[in-house]
Amino acid sequence: MLINLLKRLWLIMRTPSSAAMGFILLLGFSGGIIFWGGFNIGMELTNSEEFCGGCHAPIVAEIQETIHYSNRSGVRAICSDCHVPHNWTDKIIRKVQASKELVAFALGTINTQEKFEARRSHLANREWLRMKKNDSQECRNCHQFKYMDFSEQGRRSVKQHSTALASGDKTCVDCHKGIAHRLPDMSGIEGW
Repeated sequence: MLINLLKRLWLIMRTPSSAAMGFILLLGFSGGIIFWGGFNIGMELTNSEEFCGGCHAPIVAEIQETIHYSNRSGVRAICSDCHVPHNWTDKIIRKVQASKELVAFALGTINTQEKFEARRSHLANREWLRMKKNDSQECRNCHQFKYMDFSEQGRRSVKQHSTALASGDKTCVDCHKGIAHRLPDMSGIEGW
């Protein structure tokens, strides 16, 4: 029975016909769906806190001490919320850039806490420059000036946010470096 089915399938595939073309298109379509599904599953798995914590466990632990981890509203941000853009094209670009970190970890450049701490100021500065360049896009996925209720903020926050809103030249990381991570020693880093 199975052999006859395979023979018939082979005969269809050998003879140019609409059935063969349909079969080839079906295989291509199915393969595309399987690839796309696998790709997206991989993207989501690499956006998890568990994945990030594989190399950055101390950093993930730092976040647990901040308002982004536990707060009055119950909204919790994880690593990818702040370090991976949400729109697809920018997300792919960031994932390609982040693959450099995986290579550095595999090569032993930042595979221990001591090595990571030695490079931490460089890595933080690079991340802040990236976020400054994209106008803190990741922050703005959740925080937007137009939805802020200034009457609920402290005087200093209102002054800073309204000034930043009016000038348009400030972005979140200009003032909020270290909001989710301990600030590294930036001595020796250009611009500090």
